[in-house]
Amino acid sequence: MDTGIIEEKNATINGLDISYKTIGQGMPFLILHGWLSRSDRWIKVAELISKHDFRVIVPDLPGFGKSQLPSKPWYIQNYCDFLKSFVENLSIEEFYLLGHSFGGAVAAKYAAIHSQNNDIKKLFLVGASCFREDSFRKRVLKLFAKVFNSLSFLPFYGILRRGFYKYIVGKSDYLATRGALKETYLNIIQEDLSKELGLISLSTVIIWGDRDDVMLLRLGIKTNKMITGSKMVTIKGGDHDLERKMPEILAEKIIDNIDN
Repeated sequence: MDTGIIEEKNATINGLDISYKTIGQGMPFLILHGWLSRSDRWIKVAELISKHDFRVIVPDLPGFGKSQLPSKPWYIQNYCDFLKSFVENLSIEEFYLLGHSFGGAVAAKYAAIHSQNNDIKKLFLVGASCFREDSFRKRVLKLFAKVFNSLSFLPFYGILRRGFYKYIVGKSDYLATRGALKETYLNIIQEDLSKELGLISLSTVIIWGDRDDVMLLRLGIKTNKMITGSKMVTIKGGDHDLERKMPEILAEKIIDNIDN
């Protein structure tokens, strides 16, 4: 069998039809993608990592890609529960875990909960979205949103709402979500993982683009300080989409730090 070919598979996890991709043979290496992303965007990185005797597995997280949308809103904990069931379903006992952006938040919380189980060989956090920092702009927007939502009885509310997010809020992942994911998004952006990061006691590598304009570099440095013994790796010229724009460099940094 050619182990260098991406295979697309399906599994039923906690009642949901989950699509995932796998390539290679060897020690399992799980990758969790970001919000509004999917496994397809990690194919190149997966291919490169698999060449170093790894079986790389990239699921479409519930509600994304080809995986089934949960019927009710989820929290990060629900995604952690999914990951546990997914690992058990595939009979994986030990694995490397990488999470990017939102997937990084899931990976970090999962690692905090399961640090003592010794099932995670090493944790990689790439542009991980673990902090919910407040700001004057956010407070003002929350106030505007509260007042604006009180106008929902108006017949042209839908048009006003779209205009509010487009011209006042700006680009928002909330509008791009569907069904239960809308409330899921609101649940997730309110959960700060500062306390959980301090509970991670396994070997951790933090990888960040120095030009990340979604999760600023200072947040990567903050993550590094909060996880005892973690290693910080900065990719010069990299933004938030390292897996798509710099897959070779990202994969190289991962492999270089597998045993370090």
